[in-house]
Amino acid sequence: MQELPTSICQLHALQNLDLNYCSNLQELPTFISQLHALQNLHLNGCSSLQELLTSIGQLHALQNLHLGWCERLQELPTSIGQLHALQNLHLNDCWSLQELPKSIGQLHALQNLHLNGCSSLQKLPTSIGQLHALQNLHLNGYSSLQELPTSIDQLHALQNLHLNDRSSLQELPTSIGQLHALQNLHLNGCSSLQELPTSIGQLHALQNLHLGWCRRLQELPTSIGQLHALQNLYLNDCSSLQELPASIGQLHALQNLHLNGCSSLQELPTSIGQLHALQNLQLGRCWRLQELPTSIGQLHALQNLHLNYCSNLQELPTSIGQLHALQNLHLNGCLSLEELPTSLVNCMHSKTFI
Repeated sequence: MQELPTSICQLHALQNLDLNYCSNLQELPTFISQLHALQNLHLNGCSSLQELLTSIGQLHALQNLHLGWCERLQELPTSIGQLHALQNLHLNDCWSLQELPKSIGQLHALQNLHLNGCSSLQKLPTSIGQLHALQNLHLNGYSSLQELPTSIDQLHALQNLHLNDRSSLQELPTSIGQLHALQNLHLNGCSSLQELPTSIGQLHALQNLHLGWCRRLQELPTSIGQLHALQNLYLNDCSSLQELPASIGQLHALQNLHLNGCSSLQELPTSIGQLHALQNLQLGRCWRLQELPTSIGQLHALQNLHLNYCSNLQELPTSIGQLHALQNLHLNGCLSLEELPTSLVNCMHSKTFI
């Protein structure tokens, strides 16, 4: 199908128009603006679609606009800012999309903006800070995006910010600390990111922080200890991370701490024993780790301890026998470990040790 018939404009009660994967459809007709009841317009996979006409701004009832995999779409019309009912805008894998119009800031009902895989997108307009209803912003995928606008601090409803695999992203704006509703921050694969701003400690609603494969990240700010709602901290394969700040012991809600592949990590701070809610501690492939602090015996909720291929780990502290909730202890590839402490026998009943 290359075009829509003119008669479709007579469907004045039409609420849903699904044109997904009409790969030969090159443009939408001007008369589509007459579909005043239209709430959902799906154009995913319309790979021949190069532009949207200005008339699309007249779809005042439109709530959902899906444009994923529209590979030739280079820009959005300024009139898109007139879609005042729009709640969801999906632009995943629009590889040719180079920028968003400033008028996007006028979408005051917008709750979800998905820009995953928009590899030509170099920056976001400052006006994005005007999206006061925005709850989810997804920017996953390799691109040339190097920074976020400082206006991001105005997104007071934002709960989820996903920036995975943004290899060109070098820093986060200091203003990110103003996102007081943020619950999930995903930065996996941001390989150029060297540090986090101190203001990250102001994210008091944050529950999940994902920093896996941030291979240039050398340290965490002391302010991270202020994240009192944090339940999950993922730092897998942060190969330049040399230490954890002592303030990490203040994360009293933390349940999962993943440090697999942190090959520069030489020790854990004594304060780690204060993580009384911690259930899972993963330290696999931490090749430079030589010992665990005695305070690890204070982790009374710990159920799983993974130390696989910690090849320089020479001994386990006697206090490990105090981990009465421990169910699984993994020691595969711990080549320097010659013996286990006798205290470990006390917690070996009905447990799994590998």
